[in-house]
Amino acid sequence: MSLSSNLFLSIGKPVKDEYGRAVGKVASYATSPNGKFDAAYIEESDGRFMKQPIEYIQFNGADVTLLSRVKSNSAAICDQIPFIWRKDQALKDLNEKRKIAPNLYQELHVSFTTVLAQLRKDAQILQDEAIQSVTRCEEELTVLSYSVLHLELQHEIGKVSDDQYRIASASLQEVIKRTNAEKADMELMKSKLSNVLLGDGPVVAEPKVMPTMPTMAKAENKIYSEKVNEPAANLPEPPVVVYVKEVAKTGI
Repeated sequence: MSLSSNLFLSIGKPVKDEYGRAVGKVASYATSPNGKFDAAYIEESDGRFMKQPIEYIQFNGADVTLLSRVKSNSAAICDQIPFIWRKDQALKDLNEKRKIAPNLYQELHVSFTTVLAQLRKDAQILQDEAIQSVTRCEEELTVLSYSVLHLELQHEIGKVSDDQYRIASASLQEVIKRTNAEKADMELMKSKLSNVLLGDGPVVAEPKVMPTMPTMAKAENKIYSEKVNEPAANLPEPPVVVYVKEVAKTGI
């Protein structure tokens, strides 16, 4: 759906996050005097309201998705930092070849350096937020593992019927899948930001993804003997030469 007056047709539509969780519904939009959409007002599932910048809202037909701020901003910064660095290196080459005036070089170089410094600060903040999100996902997965365990026990002793067990099992597995997906995304963002902060290129190793919980029939034998929390993957050593090719806790 394009950013036009048609967006008003989405008022009242349900909003989900990138992982399929229900967020709420579209209540209204904030527009500028010239009619540009600036933000969406969303009534959350618990009755509260929040305002989200329009760039974090994705429209696909009747589906309205609230994008992750950490993911969106991290992706943008991981593109911007190498691009600005590349421009600064090109500027230095021009200066060494005496193709620009020294005073112009100094002025632009200071400008690029200032922008890079701010982007690196923003990247560090986002990296910390990604780490916190990974920790939160791990804690949620721990709680979910206990939920599965108790469901298995109650079903085993006949307190939960087969129909109730199937419905509850499917629901828990779906939540586990979504949480694993978010955790993997946050680990990937953390790795990309780490590489950018270290001066590495845009290509990064894939993060370790927490495996999906075993099937319910085997849950009591496997998943509870394993720790959900895993050590974060080691960050790569800083390179000697930089080449840029392209520009809270839930209780149990």
